[in-house]
Amino acid sequence: MNWNPNMKMTAFFFSMLMTMLPSGVVLGQQKPTTGYAPVNGLKLYYEIHGSGEPVVLLHGAFMAISNNFHWTEWIGELSKTRKVIAIEMQGHGRTADTGRDFTYDNLADDVAALLDHLKIARADLIGYSLGGGVALNCAIRHPDKVRNVVSISAVFRHDGWTKEGLDAFPHLTAEAFKGTPIEADYKRLSPTPNEFPNFVKRVISIDLKPHDFGADKLKGTKAPMFFIHGDADGVRLDYIAETFRLKGGEVHGDMRPRSASRLAILPDTTHVTLMNRWQTIVPMVNDFLDAKPSKQ
Repeated sequence: MNWNPNMKMTAFFFSMLMTMLPSGVVLGQQKPTTGYAPVNGLKLYYEIHGSGEPVVLLHGAFMAISNNFHWTEWIGELSKTRKVIAIEMQGHGRTADTGRDFTYDNLADDVAALLDHLKIARADLIGYSLGGGVALNCAIRHPDKVRNVVSISAVFRHDGWTKEGLDAFPHLTAEAFKGTPIEADYKRLSPTPNEFPNFVKRVISIDLKPHDFGADKLKGTKAPMFFIHGDADGVRLDYIAETFRLKGGEVHGDMRPRSASRLAILPDTTHVTLMNRWQTIVPMVNDFLDAKPSKQ
């Protein structure tokens, strides 16, 4: 069957995936410390859960802390041993939009500024989709602030997405989210609850402008990276292999030292269902973040 990225198909897809979103707070989870950080002209909303080494969670496009797939479960597990800082990026959730363009550079700079505001010298970054791209770019633009990166179904270059995914982006409008938790949470949380159609238009603009953080720049980053994908998550498999090679992958690990970076591709898994595999992924992420730096 040929994929036709029209409005009806896009609306059906997003209506389906929104039914998979959890709601509410994980039972037994402690009430977080919350605040708004004045960074780069924004009042950036954040929550802090637990204590220990800091890790920043970066949600996907159109989402918030409460409705990023299984984010509450991630927070519940990670905060057992870490200080988890969950944020809501420009225009998302409780963070009001401004006239500033939506760009990966701006969003990455906001993460670095938040760490400065919280007086955190370095942190691990975990990002899903849009958030994963922001995490990768932050490691390039602010290398001294990033210890490790976990990039979940994200790309550093626009053409990392499959052609059918790229073809669908221009057809995405607020109508696709009608009646979904994403629309409801925006209206419940946002300082501008009536601006949802404009919000969708603003956010999708980041995917309508080709971006490329630079293969050489990614290769030159010091932070170990864990790339996590589904085998059908809308990211080209040759791009995934290229990215892992840039970070030292594709070696015979029994014959010479392995890269500090890692790759996981989960079977029978899409961009949406990937985050439903959190019970498999979170232990792998903890193991990656706990790994001792290799001696060079």
